[in-house]
Amino acid sequence: MRPKAVLIGMPGSGKTRIGGDVATLLDVEFRDSDIDIEDREGMKIPRIFEERGEAEFRRIEADVIIEALHGFDGVLSLGGGAPMTVRTRDELKRYIDAGGTVVYLDADPNEAIARASRSGNRPLLADGAAKKWRRLYAERHDIYVDLANLIAHTKGKTPMQAAQQIADTVNERVVHIDGLDPYDVRIGSHVVNHLADVLGEAPVRIALIHTTPVQRHSDRVRALLRRAGYEVSDITIPDAEAGKTVEVANGIWKRLGDEGFTRSDAVVGLGGGAATDLAGFVAATWMRGIAYVNCPTSLLAMVDASTGGKTGINTEAGKNLVGSFYTPKGVLADLTTLGSLPNDIFVEGLGEVAKSGFIEDTEILRVLEEHADQLRTFDPNTITPELEAVIAELIERTVTVKAHHVSTDLKEKGKREFLNYGHTMGHAVEKLEHFRWRHGNAVAVGMVYAAELANILGYIDRDLVEYHRSLLSSLGLPTSWNDGSFEDVLALMHKDKKARGNMLRFVVLDRPGHVVHLENPPADAVEEAFRRVQQ
Repeated sequence: MRPKAVLIGMPGSGKTRIGGDVATLLDVEFRDSDIDIEDREGMKIPRIFEERGEAEFRRIEADVIIEALHGFDGVLSLGGGAPMTVRTRDELKRYIDAGGTVVYLDADPNEAIARASRSGNRPLLADGAAKKWRRLYAERHDIYVDLANLIAHTKGKTPMQAAQQIADTVNERVVHIDGLDPYDVRIGSHVVNHLADVLGEAPVRIALIHTTPVQRHSDRVRALLRRAGYEVSDITIPDAEAGKTVEVANGIWKRLGDEGFTRSDAVVGLGGGAATDLAGFVAATWMRGIAYVNCPTSLLAMVDASTGGKTGINTEAGKNLVGSFYTPKGVLADLTTLGSLPNDIFVEGLGEVAKSGFIEDTEILRVLEEHADQLRTFDPNTITPELEAVIAELIERTVTVKAHHVSTDLKEKGKREFLNYGHTMGHAVEKLEHFRWRHGNAVAVGMVYAAELANILGYIDRDLVEYHRSLLSSLGLPTSWNDGSFEDVLALMHKDKKARGNMLRFVVLDRPGHVVHLENPPADAVEEAFRRVQQ
């Protein structure tokens, strides 16, 4: 058990007021270490200072704080001088290492001094408050900054606005992607506010690539970027797969050239999976590679296209056959963008979520089963905090599965191919439907096909095949397809990225949560599995 957040800062910075609001937003208890000390010792803090001295007070304070760090799961506010004690500071560092959040409330000095002067419970500010406050600030500020893993600047904000920022950050989930160029995927409400921090100070110009349906989100991101001092080139592309073409990419390259983009500039991709795929491809190819950050706005993009470093465009030959492996500086999966998603676009993303459950993390399947009705009937106007927490968990788990595969195999030479469960058939469906079928829906059919093929060849039993069908159907995903010939599907399967020469290769299950490569299966089994998904 550990606190959700620990607040530090100067006297008068608002730790008690803001901390109480944070606790209310998180629906947890709030405690102030100064009040805990007074309750424990039976006297006010000025009297403890007077009768026992500051050194003894700091010892008591450290005891109280350490006890709370190990036995309290709410929001904890510390006295201004608490982090100056080495013992307390070391314990706070251990708390952070265990996943905790220490928030430094960096307040406007004049406001903080005025508030601190009105309090009669600050012995170190007994006389000459303003001068002493500034002296203490000079001593403590750098230590606060070095210690905290979240700095909340409160100037110009109401206490509730500052509290909302902290609560949003505390609720964030972060998945780290290892490899040659490691980066983080941040998941939570308002995580797009971290965009300038992820980009850093180096870029001058930002190409903001987005689609028309996400206009209100692009307006917000554009404002954030300009406020941070970047020059923003706004580039709107066609929605969905129509935006992933050579023609669209060429138009962006021309624009970047006309506007003088160099290797020191960057790209931000905002939108669904197609938009983030294209943005990454443009970043990978312009000047042989410039920095980019993905801000996915659909469930599918959050769990699939925006992470993993695969970028690409479609051609007449097939989907994603032209592209590059190129990692972003970061991914910001802002859950507030899901509030603008139509039901069908949200539901298709569940196909990729279920895939990660079938290939590795079976807890995903349990969560999907338990919440199938809520997820299938997703309504952007009625997202409850409970449903948002479920969606955040599913995204985190799915991205973690992807991280497990891409961290050791960025360029899809082995283990990463397991992420293509359901994709061999799924990509064929997309191509034959001229991309009128959404990716997650096609993958759902592809997973049923792969399960049928595995069953025919004795890898899995019939119950697991039927589980595929029942779970995917309960989520509102299709499990059959009847609009194409086997010959056309087979021809596209031979063009799949996993194929080797004339040899077909599939990813199939041999048990829940575990996948294997299936090479060169019998032709009659490949066709029989196709017949079964037509039913």
